[in-house]
Amino acid sequence: MNAFVTDKTLAPAGELEPAEREELLRVDNVSLSFGGVKAITDISFDILKGEIRAIIGPNGAGKTSMLNVINGFYHPQEGTITWRGKVRRKMKPYEAASQGIARTFQNVALFKGMTTLDNIMSGRSLKMHRNFFWQVLWRGPAENEEIEHRRKVEDIIDFLEIQAIRKTPVGRLPYGLQKRVELGRALAMEPELLLLDEPMAGMNLEEKEDMSRFIVDVNQEFGTTIALIEHDMGVVMDLSDRVVVLDYGKKIADGPPEEVQASQAVIDAYLGVSH
Repeated sequence: MNAFVTDKTLAPAGELEPAEREELLRVDNVSLSFGGVKAITDISFDILKGEIRAIIGPNGAGKTSMLNVINGFYHPQEGTITWRGKVRRKMKPYEAASQGIARTFQNVALFKGMTTLDNIMSGRSLKMHRNFFWQVLWRGPAENEEIEHRRKVEDIIDFLEIQAIRKTPVGRLPYGLQKRVELGRALAMEPELLLLDEPMAGMNLEEKEDMSRFIVDVNQEFGTTIALIEHDMGVVMDLSDRVVVLDYGKKIADGPPEEVQASQAVIDAYLGVSH
């Protein structure tokens, strides 16, 4: 297991145990198919307010499909998603975003010709309320609104320690910094639930340490609930409060990291001996 500097034991005093936390999102018996291919089969789990919840499994286990269901990109054929106590039916991604669910992607999805600042600023779009007339005129209320949003973006840039690249087109940045910019854009939405799809893919050890630190800081300082997919088991075990494990679209384990790590079903799935 990698010894990352972001030890969860540094959490604020009085942090609630899982049993005491409020349920933020619940997945109940969700199944998703594409033609005759079953991506997810009868999956159920919950995400509690304030926790870091990991979703892991071998390649093809259905992890990204599960995130796509949560943020409304896919609509399951069976089962329900309950968000803040209300059952959601065929919610669109923009509706999920407007209700407090932000997302990063397995493959970086940024505007490569735009600067770091402008990419993060695009995450504020749902927070801007002035009408088209004022936006075109860009005077008075619209100007004041943009100044306020830009101030928040500058705070995120400082938080992520990317001041030196604020005016650099993101297409010129190394992959690790692009992933950090994408995290910044998601944070600009001020999400209640942040979905991270392999936030450390393609990173070296130093970049992973930095990203791990930012994830824990987002969780602890901002109070943001996080659900993440990650293949680095050292990262998962160090960062997560609870872990759900998928294999071939089915749930095979769910619980604290140390219990999941010791599960024979999980060991078999990762070694490939159960299939």
